Amino acid sequence: MFTPVHTYEFAELAKQKIAEFNALHWDASKRQQLGLKLENEKGELVAALAGRTFGHWFYLESLWLDQSIRGQGIGSSILAEAEQIAKARGCSFVILDTLDFQARPFYEHHGYQVQWTQTNYPLTGCKYFMTKQL
Repeated sequence: MFTPVHTYEFAELAKQKIAEFNALHWDASKRQQLGLKLENEKGELVAALAGRTFGHWFYLESLWLDQSIRGQGIGSSILAEAEQIAKARGCSFVILDTLDFQARPFYEHHGYQVQWTQTNYPLTGCKYFMTKQL
């Protein structure tokens, strides 16, 4: 019988087990985290970008801007810097996902294309999977 374990720690353990299995089939030693942040004069976080590079791919997991700095080109700048870091690491492509109420037009403006749309996510919205060639 299966035991329910609905915790963050258990989810991380499951990811680790998959990573261990994957390591038997490819060299994951070049997988690197990629993160950029911007703080205001008070030391408060106002922009954050996080992802990881592996092989030819940069997986952009998160890009967040505080409402107070949106529309000033900061999102474009942090994205461009992350893409340059990924390219310097040997990446040729970027992949990300974004929800219908988030940043699809922003990413399209920067050359990203929708590859797949997941409808009814999580109930009535859409999740867009986008890529870009660097």
